[in-house]
Amino acid sequence: MTAKYNLTANEKNVLLAMGELVSATPEELVEKSLLKIETAMQAAFLLAENGLVKIDEKLVEKYVLTPEGIEYAENGLPERQIIDAMSGPTSIEDLKESLSPKMVGIATGWLCRKGWATIDKGMIVPTGKSDVGDDEKIFARFKEKAETFEKMDTDKKTIQELIKRKLVSKHEERLRFISITDAGKDLIAKGIVIEEEVAQITSELLKSGDWENKKFRPYNINVIPKPVYGAKIHPYQRLIDQMRQIFLEMGFTEIKGDIVQSSFWNFDALFQPQDHPAREMQDTFHLKSTSELPILYKDSVCAVHERGGDIDSTGWGGKWSEDIARRNVLRTHTTAITIKYLADNPEPPVKAFCIDRAYRRETIDPTHTPEFEQLEGVVMDEKMSFANLLGCLAEFYHRMGFKDVRFRPGYFPYTEPSVEPEVYVDGLGWVELGGAGVFRKEVTEPLGIKQPVLAWGLGVSRLAMLKLGLRDLRELYHSDIDWLRKSEVCKL
Repeated sequence: MTAKYNLTANEKNVLLAMGELVSATPEELVEKSLLKIETAMQAAFLLAENGLVKIDEKLVEKYVLTPEGIEYAENGLPERQIIDAMSGPTSIEDLKESLSPKMVGIATGWLCRKGWATIDKGMIVPTGKSDVGDDEKIFARFKEKAETFEKMDTDKKTIQELIKRKLVSKHEERLRFISITDAGKDLIAKGIVIEEEVAQITSELLKSGDWENKKFRPYNINVIPKPVYGAKIHPYQRLIDQMRQIFLEMGFTEIKGDIVQSSFWNFDALFQPQDHPAREMQDTFHLKSTSELPILYKDSVCAVHERGGDIDSTGWGGKWSEDIARRNVLRTHTTAITIKYLADNPEPPVKAFCIDRAYRRETIDPTHTPEFEQLEGVVMDEKMSFANLLGCLAEFYHRMGFKDVRFRPGYFPYTEPSVEPEVYVDGLGWVELGGAGVFRKEVTEPLGIKQPVLAWGLGVSRLAMLKLGLRDLRELYHSDIDWLRKSEVCKL
């Protein structure tokens, strides 16, 4: 009878329970079948595949008062509390003392918006109109129904307004209903026998020989199993680790530094003039704190800014301000880390790199964020040349999987000559990925560095977008668990 369907004991239990219930929720099915809800629903879905039961799903909207909404449902909306506390024109300051500044601040705008009062020279003047509105009626209904509604049949505009005021929150809940089909009823009528089933063979069953008399639970080998996703490194972190490994294999030392840097190391030591646009508020996060200037270098850096120092340079002219140099900023580039490292290690050879985060006041869009990772590097040694710089960067990009690399002339205040490395990507063409060059003598001489210094600052996130096939930089930081699960695992 049930052999046609090859039902398990759990499926038989659920089917017999549904024969009595006819239609039920998962909770009712659990109570009747005496199975755990996971076991009961698994059996119900298997029965549904055989057409013995039917499972319907319904998405229900639920509206719940927030903690602030619960308070106002009990005591009244702020504007209602204010209007009830007034007997005539009242000073805003008096209301703040008798009630609370927060409530008065919230209520003032709503009193005017609803036409209950006007504001005149610091006074709230009632208009005499304060009828109970739809929002207050909804609050009364919430209070009557334990602060929860499964469906709002009121004005949608009103409920959306309450959601914007963060007095009500909306939730969606998926409900399931199980019902027995005619085929299920027919099978029950023919008779169902529940036998003890063995789900797994054990050594005791084999030794005793009892397995020959046992009924084993059937398995459907054609059912596609649920995907299992192993643990893996985040795709972005994996690429950062790959970049780090490349430079370590090329003999570089990794360095780190503080997020908060003085303007001296972030700008002045790099020969950026103190009136440079990069220092303006739209580009830099300025802090209220300050740092002491390095005694060894402040005078020489001052000299090179004002008149070119003792080298063949005219400097920027004007007066160099120690106060401006002391101001702290969130580092706008990791070059602040490498230049400080060079000052602390002025003797060749030096090969160092830094992969870390930088901060700028950028408008968030598909290619910009206020926080971003940068790959900074320097090489300082005798007889280093521009050709060495190009060769080093070309080697890095080749190891990252880019076949075609080229360099275009660029300009940066602290390097000369300067270039912008580009890689070729199918479908996009040539893509610029950063800046590089040879540090100017105005940068190195004040720090006591006599040998040429090759330097670069490369965009890590933009490179990651190309490698991962993304079109929006923000996708690197989204909490999309499905994307993380399905991302490929690559060997470094």
